[in-house]
Amino acid sequence: MERWIEEIDQYNATPGNGTTRQYLTDVEWEARMYLRGEMERIGLVVEMDCMGNLIGTLPGTEPELAPVWTGSHFDTVLHGGRFDGVAGVVAGMEALKLIADSGAAHRRNLACVAYAAEEPARFGIGCIGSRAMAGALSVQDLKTTRALDGPSLYDELRARELAADDIESCRKKPGDVFCAVELHIEQNSVLETSGVRLGVVKAICAALNFTVTVTGTAAHAGGMPMESRRDAFAAVSEMSLALERMTRENRMSEYCTGTIGFLQIEPNASNIIPGRVNFTVDIRDCDAASKNQLCDKVREEFAEIAARRGVALEMRLQNNDAPVSSHPALRTLLANCCEQRGISHCELISGPFHDSLFVGRFAPIGMLFVPSRDGLSHCPQEWTDCADMKVGAEVLADALLHAANLESLDQDGTDNHILSPMV
Repeated sequence: MERWIEEIDQYNATPGNGTTRQYLTDVEWEARMYLRGEMERIGLVVEMDCMGNLIGTLPGTEPELAPVWTGSHFDTVLHGGRFDGVAGVVAGMEALKLIADSGAAHRRNLACVAYAAEEPARFGIGCIGSRAMAGALSVQDLKTTRALDGPSLYDELRARELAADDIESCRKKPGDVFCAVELHIEQNSVLETSGVRLGVVKAICAALNFTVTVTGTAAHAGGMPMESRRDAFAAVSEMSLALERMTRENRMSEYCTGTIGFLQIEPNASNIIPGRVNFTVDIRDCDAASKNQLCDKVREEFAEIAARRGVALEMRLQNNDAPVSSHPALRTLLANCCEQRGISHCELISGPFHDSLFVGRFAPIGMLFVPSRDGLSHCPQEWTDCADMKVGAEVLADALLHAANLESLDQDGTDNHILSPMV
């Protein structure tokens, strides 16, 4: 796994300044071909769908049954780290290799999926590969979604000779996949701080995103008295504090966040009162009802602030994805696999979204977290120790092998399915 991570990190558009590997760029495509070759080298049967998702399969004894999936993504944010996403891909490959090398029988096919474009870094939309699998993207969406550097997603797919017009071919229906278990770095410091080795994810938060424009009146910073101002930035500052307060006071949900991450001030001059501000609102929650109620409160309070300050307000909803809960049987299975190996574990909520958010629309999902040093992610300092990766891959392999021999997830999840070569 360490070798795989180092070699994948060579496919990087910003060497020396973090890792940048964005969807359908040359370095991302080269990384995909490298992964395909490594999957084939360890004995997996590999296919690539029309979105560039790689699916490497270890055949089972009853391949007509719905398969068990694992895997994650391999693209990055701008100047990101080498572990986010990639850790789950290589751990999935390693888990399947361990199972194959052990000779352990498994009825269902096991597959490691390297999902395309989990990060919204280039096209402004996350989980493109898994979103297409879930049927949440159309050909028209591909044509209207444009990269920050210009071309449409549709044109970029066609430039790579991917069948963008056949997006339905990669769609999965409920029942097509028996279950999916994703390993990921935590991107938080709960595991490291508590000294717990692995995290079993209870639920994945989903995002609700607004783009907002506040329009006031630009005027001379010295000439306009304070009581006469219609300062767009002052109104936005109050809105930002209101969002922080409403999120902190939310008691409907176990985990909720609210963030204003992008802000653009016009005319952005030291001696001019800001006349216009564009900004974003990111609300994340593991409970859909809580997220929607908070959204309503934010709309209401932002409108009150705008009216009181005499500024115009425009709020445009970009997306409101549904959160997903891990299947109880998979949570139990992962916990049992940890206990059978004597590995400490705890249950966590995932604040960041993952491909499992959309896989959960057509299959039961589970997630396993490995620690992140200092909780850092999406930056060059991102780091997960190989010892933690090893433990995670072994527990993942145990869980996958067990699931691949189940008739249904309602079966008892307490059987001992530790692979003897790894004890």
